[in-house]
Amino acid sequence: MVTRRKASLSPSRLLFICGTTNQTSQLRAVAEHLPECHAFFTPFYVEGIREWAGRTRFLENTILGGTLRARCLAYLQEHGLAIDMFGRTGRYDLVVTCTDLAIPRNVDERRLLVVQEGMLDTETIWSRCVERLRLPPYLSGTTLTGVRGRYARMCVASEGFRDLLITRGAPTDKLRVTGIPNFDNCRAFCDNQLPERDYVLVCTSDLRETWRLDRRTHFLKRALQIAAGRPLHFKFHPNENQLRARREVAALCKNARVHTHERTEELIANCSVLITQVSSVTFVGLALNKEVHSDLDLDELRRLLPIQNGGSSARNIAEVCRELLPRDDHPTAVPPSLGGRSPAHGLNGARLERKAGA
Repeated sequence: MVTRRKASLSPSRLLFICGTTNQTSQLRAVAEHLPECHAFFTPFYVEGIREWAGRTRFLENTILGGTLRARCLAYLQEHGLAIDMFGRTGRYDLVVTCTDLAIPRNVDERRLLVVQEGMLDTETIWSRCVERLRLPPYLSGTTLTGVRGRYARMCVASEGFRDLLITRGAPTDKLRVTGIPNFDNCRAFCDNQLPERDYVLVCTSDLRETWRLDRRTHFLKRALQIAAGRPLHFKFHPNENQLRARREVAALCKNARVHTHERTEELIANCSVLITQVSSVTFVGLALNKEVHSDLDLDELRRLLPIQNGGSSARNIAEVCRELLPRDDHPTAVPPSLGGRSPAHGLNGARLERKAGA
C-alpha cells in the first residue's frame, strides 16, 4: 500500500512591534529563539489621532515620535532583520509587542503577546480616573500596562510584577512569569573593559520630556551630598535634552564626568554607589547589591526585581509564543495578495522584496 506523505506546512509568520532600543533588543532576543518561524519587525505604530500626534511632535518623546522611530529602524537595519513597516504584508500567526497601552487596529488581540519592558509607573489619582473613565491607557504613563487584558498572554519579569499587575486588575490566567531579556543576567555586566571603578554613578530620567515633574536642581544637590567628595559620574537618559542636562551638571557638579557612549549597565557594574530617579536600571544596581539611592521605594523595587535566570528569559518567552501558534495540523494562512509565499525571509539571511520604510 502506498502512503502519501503529509504536505509540508508553511512556517508560522510572526510580527514583532518594537519601540525603544531596550524594547527592540528584547524582542530581537526572543525572535532568535524561534528559528523555525518567519520573523518580521516594525517600529511601533498606531492609527488615527495618535499617529497624527506623533507626526506633529506632540508625542515626539515617545515611541510614536520620529526620533525614537528612526532609532528603532536603524537598529533593525543594522542587525539585518526583516522589516515589514506597520505589518502591511498581511495577517500574522502571532504578534509580539513591547506594550499594550496602544494596540494597532490590524492586530488580532487573540494572537497578541506582550513583553514587559521594565519599570511601571506608580498608581495615582489620575491613573485611576483614566481607568474608570476608560480613557486611552497611555494617558497615565505605564501605570495601566497589562491591566485591560487586551492580549492572549503577557510575559512579566518576576512574581512580584505578576502580583502587582493582578492587584491593578490584570487577568491572572493571561500572565506568565518568564523573566525579561536585558535584566535577567545582571552579573554578566561585571565582565567589561571599562577602566574606572568605585565611583558614584548618577543615572537621570527623561521626566521633563514625558511631561512629569523633575526637581533637577534638588536632585543634583542630593547627588553631591551622597558622593561626599567621591568621584561623581553621570549617564543621561538617551531621551533627554542632552545639552540642557550637561549645562545643569556643569553648573552644580563642576568636577563630574559625563559618560556618553559607555553602556549604562556596565557603568553600574563598576560603580560603588548608584543614584537614580525613575529608571529600570535601578534593578541592575539592586541585582548587583550596590548601594542604591532612588526616588522610588527600594523595598518595593526589591520585591519586583526581575528574576535572575542566567539569561534564559528570551527562551522562556519564545516557548510562550509557541503555545499561541497554530497547531501543526492547521497550516499558516497566507494572504492571497502574497501569491502563497512570504514576502521575505525572517532571521538568518533575511531578504526583503521591498525597501524598508516604503
